[in-house]
Amino acid sequence: MASNRFAGSCKTCGQNVPAEAGELRKEQNSWVVYHAQCLPAAGLGWHTGVLGSYDCETTGRDPLTARLVSAAFVTSDGRRHDFLVDPGVEIPAETTAVHGITTEYARQHGTAPEAALEQIAALLAAHLSAGLPLVVFNAPYDLTLLEVELKRHELRPLAARVERIAPVVDPLVIDKAVDRFRKGKRNLESQCAHYGVHIEGAHDAAVDAVAALEVAKALAERYPEVGQASPVELHRQQAEWKAASERDFAAYRERRGEAYQAEPGWPVRT
Repeated sequence: MASNRFAGSCKTCGQNVPAEAGELRKEQNSWVVYHAQCLPAAGLGWHTGVLGSYDCETTGRDPLTARLVSAAFVTSDGRRHDFLVDPGVEIPAETTAVHGITTEYARQHGTAPEAALEQIAALLAAHLSAGLPLVVFNAPYDLTLLEVELKRHELRPLAARVERIAPVVDPLVIDKAVDRFRKGKRNLESQCAHYGVHIEGAHDAAVDAVAALEVAKALAERYPEVGQASPVELHRQQAEWKAASERDFAAYRERRGEAYQAEPGWPVRT
């Protein structure tokens, strides 16, 4: 929950709420403040039900060329699936420095990509087919890479296993939309710090998946327009927010005389 930085009038009772003594909420694009005892009762949102979360570590930054090295799928009701993969290529030193997995370790302990990818796709497809929200931080990277890897190994892509890759919850997209002008980094560790989520051992797929799930829940609790939206409506909004963000950033780069190719599509690159 966010406390009010400045004093203001409680939306419910109209009385003064001293600075740092109330609850600040964004409602219908305006910030309002409440006394703790005056907070309106909220209905159960999507974040109070079963959520899944997926994260992966790879060999590089480009999801069209990188290979899967590790992955995790966790759920809010306690299930956890971990995968370590031998990508079949060298893992660059700069990516090993991020996630700690060497080529030698992956070759010795990792499974064949085909087996892991088939299991991952089956898990995500079952979750999405049940209509349950899937949390993926920076979804266009993780989900695009998964689709490319499935095709690379001649396996059915996720898009062919479900009616639609939805509903997806991407904390990166949501955070940028609801707190657009906040300065500083927006990566997972920064968002954990901002929303009060504990994370230790970042860049481990399971650790990151759990952290992303908790950040998604924190966003839903802090911003009623996020938490009270239906998963289907929130999915649609995120696609619009992502497209608008890409247009704004492309315009900014153009003003600086810099070339920029907007990232097409969400939650999977088109």
